[in-house]
Amino acid sequence: MTTEATDLSYVIHHSRAMRRLKPDPVPEKVLLELIDAANQGPTGSNKQNASWIIVRDADQKQKLAELNRIAVSSYIDGAESSVPHRDGIVRAVKWQRDHFAEIPALLIPCLTFDSVPADNWRTGASAGGSIWPAVQNVLLTARSLELGAVLTTLGLSNRPAAKEVLGLPELVEPFAILPIGYPMGKFGPVSRRPLEDVVHYNRW
Repeated sequence: MTTEATDLSYVIHHSRAMRRLKPDPVPEKVLLELIDAANQGPTGSNKQNASWIIVRDADQKQKLAELNRIAVSSYIDGAESSVPHRDGIVRAVKWQRDHFAEIPALLIPCLTFDSVPADNWRTGASAGGSIWPAVQNVLLTARSLELGAVLTTLGLSNRPAAKEVLGLPELVEPFAILPIGYPMGKFGPVSRRPLEDVVHYNRW
């Protein structure tokens, strides 16, 4: 039977970023269900070079929380910051910054490269097409299971430090952190620009 939570169109239109999450544990079976959904996503040339790290260890979460705190504070609280965020979003981001280590699970999507990028990890950004569909699968599946989730990359701003914490080999790069947990707030529709503002035909 189709319900709101299992209707794809409904889920797509009601998948808000949920940053305030309860500390209640998320069963491993559920986390693996999310990654199974991710694993169905496409990868370039069908390399299937995506991997996932599930972080639930308190010490590991604390280390990532500190990296995230530094990056978020610089991004939002810095004197030179001009982030055009609404107050509600800023409060939610700060809440997540201050409670990052309490989040029950952090999912880290990674890609394995054939060689070290010439300059830095961003030279492999075209490979993002092999991981972002998987990330979206996680977010949509989480929503269908009434789990809160959000895509964040700030905690990876200091990439060498993040890779050291995660024990990643040289050829493996993390692309995001997905905090997963049961939401404190309520799900609702997302707020987006109308189609007439974003659609162009044939050329800009």
